[in-house]
Amino acid sequence: MRWKPMIGPASPSPPIRPASTTAARCASGSNGGIERFVDLRRHTDADAAWTIAADGIDILVDLTGFTSFSRTSILAARPAPVQVNWLGYPGTLGAGYVDYIVADPTVIAPGEDGFFSERVVRLPDCYQPNDRRRAIAEATPTRGDCGLPEDGFVFCCFNSAYKLTPALFDGWARILAAVPGSVLWLYAGDPQVVVNLRREGEARGLDPHRLVFAQPLPHAEHLARHRLADLFLDTLPYNAHTTASDALWAGLPVLTRRGTTFAGRVAASLLRAGGLPELIVDGQEAYEAEAVALARSPGRLRDLRQRLALNRPVCPLFDTPRFTRHLEAAYRAMWDIHRAGGAPRPITVTAEDAGGPASAMEGKGENA
Repeated sequence: MRWKPMIGPASPSPPIRPASTTAARCASGSNGGIERFVDLRRHTDADAAWTIAADGIDILVDLTGFTSFSRTSILAARPAPVQVNWLGYPGTLGAGYVDYIVADPTVIAPGEDGFFSERVVRLPDCYQPNDRRRAIAEATPTRGDCGLPEDGFVFCCFNSAYKLTPALFDGWARILAAVPGSVLWLYAGDPQVVVNLRREGEARGLDPHRLVFAQPLPHAEHLARHRLADLFLDTLPYNAHTTASDALWAGLPVLTRRGTTFAGRVAASLLRAGGLPELIVDGQEAYEAEAVALARSPGRLRDLRQRLALNRPVCPLFDTPRFTRHLEAAYRAMWDIHRAGGAPRPITVTAEDAGGPASAMEGKGENA
């Protein structure tokens, strides 16, 4: 079985996405080895589709969906018999030429298959992969180095600014007002973000010093500075995704609201797979109350941190080999269905799966 993750832009390629310009062909049973890479960056979409078809790719995986530099027209040409939407776009592509979407029971709950044009493939833990070898810098900066107060509770959110809404900011202002001496540490890759958010904070009666902004750093150093924060406050309607898994990997608890869409349930999926489901709440009032309660309960927060540290080496969220076995089982099930002449149908991969097809159950759900 050969599969090709199809990601990356056509020529000219932007320098900020060099890792997103290759596709791989992998032979089944090769223990994860890559047979070869094919760089499609400078191919037109038509030429890329022809190359994929000529290579005899069995499963084509799109990792971008309708995002910047996406190339969904390649999939529209149907260069592979099985085509999959996974990871980069947290929602349906609404396209008849994409057969499956890879998810989990949290981001797409049972009974919601009808909202997706793709057949839903549910992995048992979390749809998001994580590398358990990600480096965290040993040196931790001081709070002073990062512009944080030496004392006081540090809430943080390192999500991109486009995930911040006026209603969310209203809630954060109420949380800060209820926790004297606390600050909110935000990510600011653009100076205009600082100007805009300070203005919004002042409009809500916040002292400008209670908003602190983190500048871009190399990834290992960015992970290390999470140690200075006390609690990560998630966003809605668009959750923290990689940003949340970064925080959990660095040992920082994440408080999230459960949303009504795939994009708004990712942090809940991460927390379940990481062993901290009690940090998932429903509703804005519960979110604000829990944030304030945790800030006032250092013992409880310390226990959460300790549990997160103990979970990290063993929990499904950061068990990369386990995730790989489950994803491989999903691909095998997709291919077995196709090879048998069947139409795509829902698939559920069980937690006990060891990589073989026996434990990948072909669903008979709404879209069967």
